[in-house]
Amino acid sequence: MEPPRVGIPDHLASRMTLPAQHEYLRRRLTRRSALRAGTVTAGAVAGLGVLGGSANAAQHVATRTPAPSPAFLPSSAASRVDGSLVAPFARHLAFGADPRTQMTVSWQVPLPVKRPFLRVGTHPWDLSRKIDAEVRALHTPALTSKLPAVDQYYLHVELERLRPDTTYYYGIGHTGFDPADPRNIGTIGSFRTAPARPESFTFTAFGDQGVSYDALANDALILGQNPSFHLHAGDICYADSSGQGKEGDTYDARVWDQFLAQTESVASRVPWMVTTGNHDMEAWYSPNGYGGQNARWSLPKGGLDAEKSPGVYSFVYGNVGVVALDANDVSLEIRANTGYTGGAQTKWLERRLKELRAHRDVDFVVVFFHHCAFSTTNAHASDGGVRDAWVPLFDKYRVDLVVNGHNHVYERTDALRGGHVARTVPIGESVSSTRDGIVYVTAGGAGKALYDFPAPDSYEGHEQHVDSVASYHWTDAGKVTEAVEWSRVRYTGFSFLAVRVTAGARPRLEVTALAETGERVDHFTITR
Repeated sequence: MEPPRVGIPDHLASRMTLPAQHEYLRRRLTRRSALRAGTVTAGAVAGLGVLGGSANAAQHVATRTPAPSPAFLPSSAASRVDGSLVAPFARHLAFGADPRTQMTVSWQVPLPVKRPFLRVGTHPWDLSRKIDAEVRALHTPALTSKLPAVDQYYLHVELERLRPDTTYYYGIGHTGFDPADPRNIGTIGSFRTAPARPESFTFTAFGDQGVSYDALANDALILGQNPSFHLHAGDICYADSSGQGKEGDTYDARVWDQFLAQTESVASRVPWMVTTGNHDMEAWYSPNGYGGQNARWSLPKGGLDAEKSPGVYSFVYGNVGVVALDANDVSLEIRANTGYTGGAQTKWLERRLKELRAHRDVDFVVVFFHHCAFSTTNAHASDGGVRDAWVPLFDKYRVDLVVNGHNHVYERTDALRGGHVARTVPIGESVSSTRDGIVYVTAGGAGKALYDFPAPDSYEGHEQHVDSVASYHWTDAGKVTEAVEWSRVRYTGFSFLAVRVTAGARPRLEVTALAETGERVDHFTITR
């Protein structure tokens, strides 16, 4: 007999916040398990444990996710696995709060293993420093009859007290698989810490990637830019295919395996800095839907509570301060998590922008998040909640560049103040962020199916600018139509941003949008 579904019925989900969805799923699965086994409790289904890690790692995991949690599994299976038959995969890097001295290495194993570890050193033939890994084991039940239960095992090592401007080599392993063994030399990776003082560099950015040939093509082009880091503006892999909280909005956790394997060619050497989109809220794992993200990623500390808001953080690289935000908190379009921080994120944002503007080394402030403040696609357009909560702060503290995803296209505004055009910025022009205003970029063409515009595409070599575009934005009352004059560049195609940063007496950001073919579709320069 087909097992019963445990998804959330549409008539309930449409009225439920993410915490309510989380509790609903937990109750349903616990009740179903009890009916099947008679004696199985929620705690027995999901006892907390680590897979052969150190005592310190076990203690750390316990503080991250208090028992009993239905997302974590016991470690008894580790003793039954021959580690020599299990190879790590899905390596991905992330900065700590200080990219000069901190880096986190994360990876995945397909089965539980004993004593996972990382080796690191300044030469590939000398990886003498060995560090036990923290293990975060994630269990996803069969949330519908069409999906299997999935167990995933994520490993993390947070490195500190590194030397600035230094290349480090690392290898990941466990009992039975040692990267120092000559047979495993091909698994050695590397990364470079940020310089001690500002110097020129490149970073890349996009949102809405998923798993596809086009996503893979963008990754290959990004690697060719030799970026110091990459910004991913949410909707990371689309394991949750709907992102709306409806009955069919369950998530196939196996898509994360595909995504992290796809991304490894870049993310194993380039810090892959993500934030949260609406498709990244997965209600099963935790009340706000971010338990899965906390298992899979280790992002900089120092923003809000990292457990509740993993996509809210900041770091400084050279002369650029980067701020990541969780726009689910302020969205008026998709409201499953609207207001979940009680205004704390917006208060933190203002404090952080003020700090960055007082930072002696910071010339530019770049903010990235998912939902668009200014976009004109037929799919999502603009979110009035973002405009109301954050755009006044961006203006007040003279933010230099805002990068969004959500809309699966490339679109770029003129320079804006208070939501209105302060200066037109044609392709190839320079703009002063202090004098002229802020340019907002939607870079959502990373790999998922593309959207369309209500106006003709207009991009480098194919300009068809119109004075006004009929669009809309989301409010408390729903969609409100508007005619906008700020849509300067529109490109319906897969693409990403490459930003060349120049430090020194005349700092600048040279922003380029590249299609997956390598064709340039937009470029402009930001000065101060």
